[in-house]
Amino acid sequence: MVQGTFKRQVEVGRVVLINYGPDAGKLAVIVDIIDHNRALIDGPTTGVTRQAFAYRRMVLTSLVIKDLPRNVGQSALVKALEKSQVVASFEKSAWAKKLEQRKVRASLTDFDRFKVSKLKNKRRFAVASACKVAKKQ
Repeated sequence: MVQGTFKRQVEVGRVVLINYGPDAGKLAVIVDIIDHNRALIDGPTTGVTRQAFAYRRMVLTSLVIKDLPRNVGQSALVKALEKSQVVASFEKSAWAKKLEQRKVRASLTDFDRFKVSKLKNKRRFAVASACKVAKKQ
C-alpha cells in the first residue's frame, strides 16, 4: 500500500485549532461536514460556540475523537472530550508549548527583552570560550 502525503483528514471527530477570528487560538471539534469549504464545529469545553466554519480559518491537529457520530449533541461531546482528554494531550504537545511561548514573548516589556539579550550574550560567550578550550586540547 502506498502511503499518501496527507496524514490529517477532515473527518467528524477531528480536533481543530482556530487560527482566525474572535476564537483564534482555541480548540474545537468537527461535528459535521457541510461541504468542501466548511464544517460545523463545536468546542463546549473551550468556549467555542457551534457554528459553520471555513477550513481555511482552522488548522487540523493530529488528535481525533474516535467513533463520534455526526451532529452529536453538546452534552455527549463534552463527555467524549473528557473521556479522551483531548485538551490535556494538546497542552502537552510541542505545538501548544510553542504557541504559549509566543504569547509570553509578545507580552515582554522593553526591559525584559533587554535582559534576554544580555543573557543570550553571556551564554554565547560561555559557549565560545568552552569551544576554544576544547579546540586547544
